[in-house]
Amino acid sequence: MEAMARILMEMMGIMLWLMVLVAMAVGEDVKYKDPKQPVAVRIKDLISRMTLEEKIGQMVQIDRLTASPDIMRTYSIELVPTDVVDKCCAGIAGFVNGSVLSGGGSAPLPKASAEDWVNMINEFQNGSLSSRLGIPMIYGIDAVHGHNNVFNATIFPHNIGLGATRQCMFCKRSLPLSVSLFVRSANKSMYAKFNMHCSTYLLHSCRRARDPDLVKRIGSATALEVRATGIPYVFAPCIAVCKDPRWGRCYESYSEDHKLVEAMTEIIPGLQGDIPAKSRKGVPYVGGKKKVAACAKHFVGDGGTTKGINENNTVIDKHGLFSIHMPAYSDSIIKGVSTVMVSYSSWNGEKMHADRELITGFLKHTLKFKVRFTFQFHRSLKLTFCNNESDLWDLFGNKLNITVFSMVFLAINFVAAVDLMLHIDVGFVISDWQGIDKITSPPHANYSYSVQAAIQAGIDMVMLPFNHTEFIDDLTDLVKTNVIPMDRIDDAVKRILLVKFNLGLFENPLADFSLVNELGSQAHRDLAREAVRKSLVLLKNGKNKTDPLLPLPRKVSKILVAGTHADNLGYQCGGWTIQWQGFSGNEYTRGTTILGAIKYTVDPSTEVVFQENPDSQFIKDNHFAYAIIVVGEPPYAETAGDSMDLIMIDPGPSVISNVCETIKCVVVVISGRPIVIEPYLSSIDALVAAWLPGTEGQGVTDALFGDYGFTGKLPRTWFKNVGQLPMNVGDRHYDPLFPFNFGLKTNSAPDIVGRSTSSGIIGRPYAFVLMISVIFSLCS
Repeated sequence: MEAMARILMEMMGIMLWLMVLVAMAVGEDVKYKDPKQPVAVRIKDLISRMTLEEKIGQMVQIDRLTASPDIMRTYSIELVPTDVVDKCCAGIAGFVNGSVLSGGGSAPLPKASAEDWVNMINEFQNGSLSSRLGIPMIYGIDAVHGHNNVFNATIFPHNIGLGATRQCMFCKRSLPLSVSLFVRSANKSMYAKFNMHCSTYLLHSCRRARDPDLVKRIGSATALEVRATGIPYVFAPCIAVCKDPRWGRCYESYSEDHKLVEAMTEIIPGLQGDIPAKSRKGVPYVGGKKKVAACAKHFVGDGGTTKGINENNTVIDKHGLFSIHMPAYSDSIIKGVSTVMVSYSSWNGEKMHADRELITGFLKHTLKFKVRFTFQFHRSLKLTFCNNESDLWDLFGNKLNITVFSMVFLAINFVAAVDLMLHIDVGFVISDWQGIDKITSPPHANYSYSVQAAIQAGIDMVMLPFNHTEFIDDLTDLVKTNVIPMDRIDDAVKRILLVKFNLGLFENPLADFSLVNELGSQAHRDLAREAVRKSLVLLKNGKNKTDPLLPLPRKVSKILVAGTHADNLGYQCGGWTIQWQGFSGNEYTRGTTILGAIKYTVDPSTEVVFQENPDSQFIKDNHFAYAIIVVGEPPYAETAGDSMDLIMIDPGPSVISNVCETIKCVVVVISGRPIVIEPYLSSIDALVAAWLPGTEGQGVTDALFGDYGFTGKLPRTWFKNVGQLPMNVGDRHYDPLFPFNFGLKTNSAPDIVGRSTSSGIIGRPYAFVLMISVIFSLCS
């Protein structure tokens, strides 16, 4: 027996020695560089090799202006004493930068080409790749209505316009018999109109006919144009539910209705690609070199602030927050969104950037925007949340019935079976621009506290355009003094690395010129033109319903085009175009103004006269057949757009007064939200809400001149006066000028019950008829 015991002990010693050899072999194998390895295995291997400094560097996103190639190379110098580093870079040696961004208007050159962008980004990337571990950086940019920072890019309508789009869902069969008889008995002429168009009796449920397929195609086109410039990551979409149009970011919201906003999250698979059919829902996914990582923003409740004041406080109970502002985030995560950006705003007084309950507790844990590890051995053994080999040994090493063979098998499984079954389903949470600075009031009052609060709340990557060294120093101290645990840092870095691996940056870190012709391509401009015409909402057509003005005749002797926005591409595109606050004029990018589109569309014999602000005498002397007036808001972004009066800029009111009181006129409103229009409504023959249509002005003339019908519906309530605000569909005291989801069709009955006026809108007596038809309709 003693001999047998001695032999067994010797065999166990040999097996343990073999286990050590296996572990050593694993250590020598640089798995994170091997594309044949599962992504989770590569991340685990890379994390194990990283120093604290390198990990914190991955959590930093700096602005392009800070991230010169020299700075990037300095970030990539490992173990270099600070005194050998140039004074401008003191203190950052040893840190490998995780990400770079372009803020609004930040470009390598004025009117930079796609090639210029690619060359700049590759310079930054080469700096990152020269680090000890060669971890690539990820470049991010705001692409909120196309690749809007870049000259010659296709600029799509802002989100509010896309929220107005609707699919044409005409019935292929007549009304159900019971509904037909009921409507016929109420009004024979209305019966004919009801049978003409299915959407005529969809009523409020017409929301179901919104056009998410269009935004998905826009997402795909945007991804191609962004990738054409070498950029793999976009800060889009904005899925805020704007509840007050006084908010300066309301045009970034698809609607006041959270259901409509949820539907428009279909832009995410457009940007990132469709999750493969056999994959689990909710796994962050990017489908190749023609797609980009998306970012759902701004978590959460930014559209509900008091009086619409940007970055203000959203006062709402938990049920309201979760039922109105949260659902689109759940949809985004199900669709595999790669990242989520936190809002500047507060919820009931607590800054979102410091709200651990919502960021970690709800977003990461309840909505499952989190890491999941699964280790498997044999077919019958499974352990979840087991993070390293020592955990496995603790589980099995003290079991009396584990044989020598099982121990050897277990050792081999460290490399073979266990790691192959590891899954990481995770995206990262990013701050907004200097967002953590604003945790305190005034901003930056106690920066160390802000760093601690933000990281412990669950923010993984911090947007630090200017003060990255301070952040690095403070976070390093917080970790070394055990205020912030290392596993919180590891969690953040795993999330960031997963997105980089999903993007293929470790295999293809450098951009090339293969997609440069996608920027501003004709196919994308045609798509934008389609989006423009689908986004137009016809609010009035004729001073009485028997005399509609639209569609306009192309062949007349002379027409007048007037207004500040008729020949101004910058006004037409709005904020977040080339510059953060947008621009005025036609010099900063390429596109077609509405005036240019009118000249192209009308008959060659028709004379088009443009005067921005014509006087009454000029109008009388010229005998115009009709006038097209284009007026609205100037471009703005964020806080600069907050407005308590919501009026059009001068001389808009006087143009409407001078022109519309003299000749027939159609007024096209270019704005990021409903504005005050009721005082002028009686003098206007036709009124069109065109939102912020972007570069393709021909989409407007497509509908004005009848090539396509008007199909758009209001994505938000149009108020009578600002004293009514906030006012949203479903409110107890709801008395709008034009209700949510309202929109006329050219040469047809309107689609929903609205107001009883002389503008051709169905009156209230038929509301009950329409409601019954919704119940019985098979068309929705």
